[in-house]
Amino acid sequence: MDKIEGSVLRSPADVRGFADFDGPLYYAPTGFIDHADDPNTLPLAGSRRGFSALEIIRRRDGGGAESMILPLLALEGWVQNSGRVDEINDVLNRLTTKRADFAGLDMASCHVMGIVNVTPDSFSDGGDYNSTDQAIARARALAAQGASILDIGGESTRPGAEAVSEADEIARVVPVIRALAEDGHCVSIDTRHASVMEAAIEAGAAIINDVTGLEGDERSMEVAVASGRPVMLMHMQGEPGTMQENPQYDCAVLDVYDYLLDRIESCERAGIARDRICVDPGIGFGKSLSHNLELLSRLAIFHGLGCPVLLGTSRKSFIGKIDPAASPKERLGGSIASAVNGWRHGVQMIRVHDVHDTVQSISVATATSMV
Repeated sequence: MDKIEGSVLRSPADVRGFADFDGPLYYAPTGFIDHADDPNTLPLAGSRRGFSALEIIRRRDGGGAESMILPLLALEGWVQNSGRVDEINDVLNRLTTKRADFAGLDMASCHVMGIVNVTPDSFSDGGDYNSTDQAIARARALAAQGASILDIGGESTRPGAEAVSEADEIARVVPVIRALAEDGHCVSIDTRHASVMEAAIEAGAAIINDVTGLEGDERSMEVAVASGRPVMLMHMQGEPGTMQENPQYDCAVLDVYDYLLDRIESCERAGIARDRICVDPGIGFGKSLSHNLELLSRLAIFHGLGCPVLLGTSRKSFIGKIDPAASPKERLGGSIASAVNGWRHGVQMIRVHDVHDTVQSISVATATSMV
């Protein structure tokens, strides 16, 4: 297994040391529990999941970051010492407020998004559903297994993937989207191309899911604004062909957070309201094993952006780095483990290949948390 190195170090500094710090701070909920049964917790984004502490993180000179854990019971005293009353009130409001419905889905629950790749070369299922009829049948099966969203893609964005023409991408996805939309399913279009977005929307796509955060095509923002559709903004360092060639970060979790905040603010300036935006930290897109694990261990920090959070870990290569013997289709255990970790961190949507098993695992995790 690859060597794992974290860039966030637990600080030896006392609480007062962080209170005196005058630079920007980041706040990651932790100490998760069912808030309904414990008066010392706060709800995570309005869900039944709660948190009992904050990990307060600051960047270090020279790179990386350090953090301290502050129980909510000690928060009032720390706030008074730090003078960050308004900041903390704003942070807690964003961390605890229930998200508005997204594409008609209640964000107090964790939804499963089923992956349908109408491609010959996707990393896990390329060629399995390469015809229109196969893709439609697969999507309908995933919906029957419990997928709330069907994510249709016509271009592979796996590491090292080559681009396809937009005309080919449109030809692959539009018939599938049209059939599923006519069935009444909630369909997202997984694309980084504005012309594909337009064709998919015309065919009935309800959500735009863009791995480039609406930056990959100069017209993408314009199309998203005009469509009125909710958007999913993902972080990716580089582009699919080269993104895994030695990715580097000062601090992965904070760098990704800052990037997504910048993209949210850009969308808002363009006319996309925050309640139409979902964020995705982009596991496996321009990230090493250490970067991916750092993000997975602090997923709840992204609730501070005030948007629903989407997680995509299904069958990805970081699982293979932990278990090198496992091919993509042999990574179900790791996919389920990371999905339940995402549920534990309060993510609202989880993008997967194996819908039945993921729905079952989240259902069991939810049921056991209520006892």
